[in-house]
Amino acid sequence: MPVVSTKSILDRAFRERYGVAAINVVNDLTMEAVLAAAEELRAPVIVQTSPKHVLLTGVDVMYAMWCEMTKHVSVPVALHLDHCPDRKLISECLAQGWNSVLFDASKLSVEENKRQCIEVVAEARQYGADVEGEIEGFKRTEEMTGDEAEHVQSLETVVDFVKSTGVDVFAPAIGNAHGTYKTTPHLDSQRVTDIVQATGIPVALHGGTGMTPEQFSDLIARGCAKVNISTALKIAFMQSGYDFMTEHPGEYDPPQIFKAQRAAVMEMAKHHIQLFGSAGKAWT
Repeated sequence: MPVVSTKSILDRAFRERYGVAAINVVNDLTMEAVLAAAEELRAPVIVQTSPKHVLLTGVDVMYAMWCEMTKHVSVPVALHLDHCPDRKLISECLAQGWNSVLFDASKLSVEENKRQCIEVVAEARQYGADVEGEIEGFKRTEEMTGDEAEHVQSLETVVDFVKSTGVDVFAPAIGNAHGTYKTTPHLDSQRVTDIVQATGIPVALHGGTGMTPEQFSDLIARGCAKVNISTALKIAFMQSGYDFMTEHPGEYDPPQIFKAQRAAVMEMAKHHIQLFGSAGKAWT
């Protein structure tokens, strides 16, 4: 089972300047489809789980699904807990076997965030796991006002946070947001370069759904080794189900709709893997 550390996946991508798709799954079907896409394209991939879906499925069940589905996968894969402010859930997932966690304490003061993140990193290290950190929260796209890139912490604050906590990857706010952009977002790409040069660690790009290919290429070249995709999976999963039922009214055959949804999620995942340059980058 080629489950490897998140850090090993990202460090290689960071060094060679390609992006790894970090895709949020919502159930067993989407988890399997993302892994199948990575297998087909011989690409490393990070499978992400949100606290909401972990709690809905159950920590034990979610991890059992992961173990079973990765038994015969032959590309490097890692399991990540995304945007989790809940220390208890972080502890449960680390103990169960998650490869990395994003401790989201962005609603706390930077100092309190740093204090707790130091504890999370120490806990993660006991399990050989990695930690992503952030100090600036990400808005939903519908909440954007156009000046997001201006309301960020100083480079000095970021460097102090990274050095003090020992996080393995950092997620900065650069004008990005979660959800579907109404227009192409205005991003502070230079901030990625500044953070990478000052810290020497990979950057995680959040709010990737809807960015242009040119934006992805530029940001990955600057050091965004981890590229998060969530909304695109949800759209592919839900829209394909809707389309199937529209085209087959009255045909209540779950395996058929599942087949359509799996194909749509696989196609979405393959598109982003190729876009980020990680196709063919598997090393196991």
